Amino acid sequence: MSWILGSSAEGVSGALVSGGDGPEDTGGQEEAEKDSPEQNSQKTSAPTGFTVLGGFESKPVHRVLPQWLAEPDVIHRDIKNNLVPISNISGISAQLLKKLQNNGILHFFPVQAEVIPAILESAQQGLLIGRGGYKPRDICVSAPTGSGKTLSFVIPVIQVLMERVVCEVRALAVLPTKELAQQVYKVFTSYAEGTTVKVVMLAGQKSFAAEQASLSEINKTSTYPLYLADIVVATPGRLVDHINKNSGLCLEQLRFLIIDEADRMIDSMHQSWLSQVVKVVYRSGSGSETTSIFRRTEPAHITAASLSPPQVPLQKLLFSATLTQNPEKLQQLGLHQPRLFSSVHSQSSTTAAAPTTKQDRFDFPQGLTEYYVPCTLSNKPLLILHFILRMKLSPVLCFTNSRENAHRLYLLLELFGGIQVAEFSSRLSPGERKKTLKGFEQGKIQLLISTDAAARGIDINGVKCVVNYDAPQYIRTYIHRVGRTARAGKAGLAFTFLLSVQEKNFLQMVVEAGSPGIQKQMVKPENLKSLEVRYEQTLRELADVIKVPSQTFQLAHFMVHVTTRICTS
Repeated sequence: MSWILGSSAEGVSGALVSGGDGPEDTGGQEEAEKDSPEQNSQKTSAPTGFTVLGGFESKPVHRVLPQWLAEPDVIHRDIKNNLVPISNISGISAQLLKKLQNNGILHFFPVQAEVIPAILESAQQGLLIGRGGYKPRDICVSAPTGSGKTLSFVIPVIQVLMERVVCEVRALAVLPTKELAQQVYKVFTSYAEGTTVKVVMLAGQKSFAAEQASLSEINKTSTYPLYLADIVVATPGRLVDHINKNSGLCLEQLRFLIIDEADRMIDSMHQSWLSQVVKVVYRSGSGSETTSIFRRTEPAHITAASLSPPQVPLQKLLFSATLTQNPEKLQQLGLHQPRLFSSVHSQSSTTAAAPTTKQDRFDFPQGLTEYYVPCTLSNKPLLILHFILRMKLSPVLCFTNSRENAHRLYLLLELFGGIQVAEFSSRLSPGERKKTLKGFEQGKIQLLISTDAAARGIDINGVKCVVNYDAPQYIRTYIHRVGRTARAGKAGLAFTFLLSVQEKNFLQMVVEAGSPGIQKQMVKPENLKSLEVRYEQTLRELADVIKVPSQTFQLAHFMVHVTTRICTS
């Protein structure tokens, strides 16, 4: 919707245009005829020369996206039929190509084939300037989980930094959790091995002093410190700690700022980590060194003066499976002429768009098959037992909405027996979570019960089935949950347990998000009968396991409710 104020020969007149296709409302005689005589008399006494606005209540409001959001570079959804040989992508050194081949990668996925050349092109003139001497455009990537986004920034960043002479932090990757940071750090380290590029992780896995020592050391031959990192992988909290405590993290030569799981990072902007990063990046632009050729100034309008002398540009690289299309949220990132790569392309344009929808649409993994299972509160634990023991689904990643629910379900199933089960939540230490994930990937654990915060974005090998034990409240949560399976073009199953009161809203939410189709999977009550006797016995045993009185009372109340529902069904 836009306001347009114009003037005429008779006086000042205004018009309200909605969506660009509504008729002008000039406040003429037709509007006056609809009013009562008293209103007409009031209007005649009003000051002349002004137009009365109105009559637009029934007009639809249209959403008009910025051009870069409305017209992205489209990425193929079908991975298997759009693989690109790694040798077809120019600009990648023979050393990195050999490393890819040694890791069993002979083809790039569609997102990698599009994004890697774009990042390389933005740095083909060196680290100081972009293409044509201008600051390179920021890059946003919205693609399904498991489509290869991590390698899309690891390969070009290492390729660019292989040509550097002096070791300084030129790439910073920020991720929301320790597990994600460790995962990305592992990929960076794998491809940096054998090169001069050095990678450091700041995620609280080591002591603060140990992390500080990995960033820089005292240079005995100079007053300046000797920097030891080219690439830093960090979580927001730990990153802010190092910035505030002047630990030796120097970002004055930062060239790439990589924001993975960008939608979640935007939601956590209250930590103000981005503003603090930008502040230290341009720190060298102040003080007595402002005349230095290496000074950096915060970006403003591009002029001849702003491009001379050239300075190191800060290019932001955003990656997410559920990147928001809300311009107001994206504005917080301060993007420079962004370029969007997306596997989801709505047909809206910058001039005439479809009426505003309730939510964004997303791309679901190509090999994913979705089901929902009608259930009651009392038979949800029986359903998960049925899936493992009767349907022989394994390995299964099961999601709950809280760590309390995850822990309670874990205790219940462990006591029931016959299942190799483990929990994965913030109740565990980082070392315990790492050990649990390893056991799950090795097939030693049949059922892993997890919270959303712990498992988001993690690439877990071999997940054939995802179960939403608690239905997610938000579509982004659902996208990230089911995205743990059907990765890299493989097949996967997703089941969501739905109470009758949840079905309508949940199914509408999934369909509006662009799901190719979610099927109904009924489990007959007689299929659960053989499990009920042992289940009731397990509930009684569980009451003895819990030691804290308040927890015992709450759990006993829960078990009585469940047992009553079973016996009366």
